[in-house]
Amino acid sequence: MAEDLSQQERDLIANLVRDGKPVPARYIPSISETPLKAELIWPGKSTLIDSTVLPFQSIEHIDEPRKGTDQQYDLFSVSESTGRQSGGWTNKLIWGDNALILSSLINGPLRQEIQKAGGLKLVYIDPPFDVGADFSMEISVGDDSVTKNPSVVEEIVYRDTWGQGTDSYIHMIYSRLRQIHDLLADDAYIVVHVDWHVSHHLRMLLDETFGSENFVNEIIWHYYNKYSAAKAAFPRAHDNLLVYKKGNPGNINPVREERDAPVKQLKRESVDGKLKNKRDSDGNLMYQEVSDKKVDDVWRIPALQPASGEWTGYNTQKHHDLLSRVIEAFSSPGDLVGDFFCGSGTTLVVAERMQRKWIGADLGRFAIHTSRKRLISEQRNASKKGQPFRAFEILNIGAYERAQTFIADGSDSIDEKKIQDQIKREDFVELILSAYGAIRSDQLAPFSGSKGGTAILIGALDSAVTQDEVQQAIDAALAVGISRIDVLGFEFEMGISPAMSDAAKEQGLTLTIRYIPNEVFDKRAIAKGQVKFYEAGYVEAVCDVKNRVLKVTLTDFGVFYRQDDADETAAQLRNSSSKVVVDQGQVVRVEKDKKGVISKQNLTSNWQDWIDYWAVDFDFASQPEVVTVLEEGKEVKKRTGKFIFENEWQSFRSKASRSLELTSAPFTFAEPGSYSIAVKVIDIFGNDTTRVFKIKVK
Repeated sequence: MAEDLSQQERDLIANLVRDGKPVPARYIPSISETPLKAELIWPGKSTLIDSTVLPFQSIEHIDEPRKGTDQQYDLFSVSESTGRQSGGWTNKLIWGDNALILSSLINGPLRQEIQKAGGLKLVYIDPPFDVGADFSMEISVGDDSVTKNPSVVEEIVYRDTWGQGTDSYIHMIYSRLRQIHDLLADDAYIVVHVDWHVSHHLRMLLDETFGSENFVNEIIWHYYNKYSAAKAAFPRAHDNLLVYKKGNPGNINPVREERDAPVKQLKRESVDGKLKNKRDSDGNLMYQEVSDKKVDDVWRIPALQPASGEWTGYNTQKHHDLLSRVIEAFSSPGDLVGDFFCGSGTTLVVAERMQRKWIGADLGRFAIHTSRKRLISEQRNASKKGQPFRAFEILNIGAYERAQTFIADGSDSIDEKKIQDQIKREDFVELILSAYGAIRSDQLAPFSGSKGGTAILIGALDSAVTQDEVQQAIDAALAVGISRIDVLGFEFEMGISPAMSDAAKEQGLTLTIRYIPNEVFDKRAIAKGQVKFYEAGYVEAVCDVKNRVLKVTLTDFGVFYRQDDADETAAQLRNSSSKVVVDQGQVVRVEKDKKGVISKQNLTSNWQDWIDYWAVDFDFASQPEVVTVLEEGKEVKKRTGKFIFENEWQSFRSKASRSLELTSAPFTFAEPGSYSIAVKVIDIFGNDTTRVFKIKVK
């Protein structure tokens, strides 16, 4: 109550209110008539939630043909002639910022599709535990490996979203928990995987979001096989799974596990609704031998080891048995399961195995690629066994203007945020133009400058350059007679090049796609003219058609990546040490022997060494892309002018097999005519390059 405050405290509160500053949380109960609940408070806490609605673009559709089987899956209909899924829910793997993804799912037309699929019944998330996490990882190159650095987009989004300490991390989780709560069905569960770093914070956030009365379990995952050299404390050998419910989903599914050895137990029976020991006709207690037991809230499941056939190289990858138990306990066959930090895709893979529908998302392009390969392998395995599986599509949300709107509580200045974002953008554009040797020009949108007679389009600092942005630039250039465009970006939407470059060339326009290097932020490198903008990759293939039968052979592929300077790395090495670097489009092992003599070995001496995966769409123009958008509150379907890549054949490397087929399986055309053949190549860093070849079939 206010009377409990001293005059000095009252004056302090009055001055803060007058100046528009926040009142310390400890005084709120004394000046508010509304009873307050216990909650976690941090600087800048806000209930401001992004309500952006962006259309989802289908980049790729994957439905491995089921040859030799006419099995029907009761969850969807199947075309008898092709074995392809012809209706029902299609699983979804989405690339992008999960805050925007969740917002678009909640407020956009895809929500109705989710509801038609029965609603989202279970969400499992395993967000990074450590706010200072390193998102680099080891990538296989032949018999060696190289460290893949996170992209600039990943670094910026991670840093700005939760990389500024515990407060920013908590706010990131808090806002996404509120979004997930909104998206979940009214009878659903959420399972949040955390460890000792943040488990105490997350418990309070979940209490606030879902209600403490909806707490179900804190499950201890004891990974007994993980080695620890800890001396200052007992070795940490467990993580926590915080389980909450929304509404009343009913009892969880009982889960049992095998005992190490059978045990003798009393038999029990229900008498008048109560369990009692069972006795024989002589009144003697009855016993039984039991080889399994009901699972409790301590799960003894090993940590996944690199020797496992499931291992993908992700340090954060969890054991598939852990996800199997989560999905078994908190969902049923046919339910829709979600994971919005899907990483290497374990949740989605296990959901597929257990006949659940799924939707997954991740910010990392390489995570999406890794998940794609694992899910295709699941399709192949199911097909060989005659088991059912679902088609899945790869989506992104980067193709439209991000006109963000907010559900606000009045505690943040949205206008001020817009001003700060604009200042940041202007500074960024000036920096890129300076490094590229171009001059500023704002006279022709959407271009930011020019270099000679070439117009310069610069992508965003924190998101990928989209196909729509490039197409708008092409249209603007053709309208005023510009013949050359350079598009600069840290990351590009899947399928953007060189397919668009080829299409632009047919219209008399030279379109060049170039990556902005990390060195652009080094002023010394700019001053010395050492910043090099490297072009996107290129693909060469031969389409051999005979008697309406087509085979596609991959003949060349090239990239121009640069993560390190090989000479600078060599100078910094200690004697008798080595390092694998990426420089000038090659992966190079740099070594310094015990006498200080430097040697270099090129690990990507063959163009095939750069390829991790490639796929073919034998009739690329057969699936025009249609997006559903909201206009004046109504759903409207629109053709975008682009096509969905139908993944009809693919070959890729795995941990078990590093071999790669370079010629596709034969494809037979039903009718003569002109066809567009799309070839997609994904390199060892997870970046894709697509090229379209036009052929005539007689």
